Amino acid sequence: MNPSPVEILATVFFGIAVLHTFCVKRFAHWAHQYPAGSAREQVLHFLAETEVVFGLWAAALFLGIASLKGSFMEAVSYIDSLHFAEPKFVFVVMVVSATRPVVKLGEALIMLAARCLPFREGLSFYLAALILGPLLGSFITEPAAMTLLALVLKRRYFDQGISRRLAYATLGLLFVNVSIGGTLTHFAAPPVLMVSGKWHWETPFMLATFGWKAAAACAVSAVLMALCFRKELSGLPAVRDESQRVPGWLTLTHLLTLGMVVAFAHHPDVLLGVLVLFLGLTTATHKHQDELKLREGLLVGFFLAGLVTLGSLQSYWLQPLLAKLNGAAMFFGATGLTAITDNAALTYLGSMAEGISDELKYALVAGAVTGGGLTVIANAPNPAGVGILQSAKVFEGEGISPLGLFLGALVPTAVTVVFFWFLR
Repeated sequence: MNPSPVEILATVFFGIAVLHTFCVKRFAHWAHQYPAGSAREQVLHFLAETEVVFGLWAAALFLGIASLKGSFMEAVSYIDSLHFAEPKFVFVVMVVSATRPVVKLGEALIMLAARCLPFREGLSFYLAALILGPLLGSFITEPAAMTLLALVLKRRYFDQGISRRLAYATLGLLFVNVSIGGTLTHFAAPPVLMVSGKWHWETPFMLATFGWKAAAACAVSAVLMALCFRKELSGLPAVRDESQRVPGWLTLTHLLTLGMVVAFAHHPDVLLGVLVLFLGLTTATHKHQDELKLREGLLVGFFLAGLVTLGSLQSYWLQPLLAKLNGAAMFFGATGLTAITDNAALTYLGSMAEGISDELKYALVAGAVTGGGLTVIANAPNPAGVGILQSAKVFEGEGISPLGLFLGALVPTAVTVVFFWFLR
């Protein structure tokens, strides 16, 4: 390795950003020690926003490049050389999928499945949501599935006074299952999308190689969590949706829009046109709409854009590291590395290595999706979930703890390891 000064600076800022994500709860605690509305309180609350972290340190990198190169245009050229299609896509798909028609349809499908289970509603809906919901991500994309599930689970569980143990166990289960639930197809999970074209992985291959394992792991993890918390889940009151009925034609229009967003995910200019038309539709049908999640979507997009800006300069140490690993080392190494870097970036860097064997290809992608629930930055949809759930009643005051998320994700991650590696 012979890194340039800019690459070294990017790695330093990347490391600081990772540490920052583990300190957001502390910043929130400090903010409450100052008068509401004061400058210190506002700054500390800003630093406590998980979605701001990587964008903030990406801005510092921009200034650092300008200083090292002696020109702001050099920093601008670096930003222009990057591809921000994924952050733009996640922003748009989050806004569309978080609308009332889409959420109500998703909730209705989950409730239909829940009624087939012989348990009380709190327990049966929990099982249906965390088994079926993540697998829907293989068709509507993972960011859309995460957004839909976070909204539904927030209203039915996180805002209903559940214990913090159940909250973090559910959060970890949600993130892990969404990370693996998108592997039934070749286009829905970001880490798969990064390699499927180059390696010629189509949906039949994904179903046979990853899909059945993902479905089984989602089911086993959800059942284990439901058994651990069955008394608390069974005792929760039934939650009814008191919002107005959505006309069928409007739900269909939203689904068609969601399909267009997925189809034009890598064509940002067309995507912008679809979004503008969609905003016009929601304005005209406002009585059947909830407030759009524009702020949450923008913050998540900002987070991912910062991750791209910082992560694109990490290849000098990541790629040689991946090239030296055997199958088992690749799988467990990718699982661990995913916790500190986006899994889509990890698989993209791995795909750049020439002559990689089929075993290593499988190990890389399997490890990347397995570790996708351990931290907020591990998988692109995770910030969307955090953006919605951090305002939930159970996290009120201090936000979501990265350590709590990590611990909550350990059991479902272990279950996924069994299915994705030991049952190959």
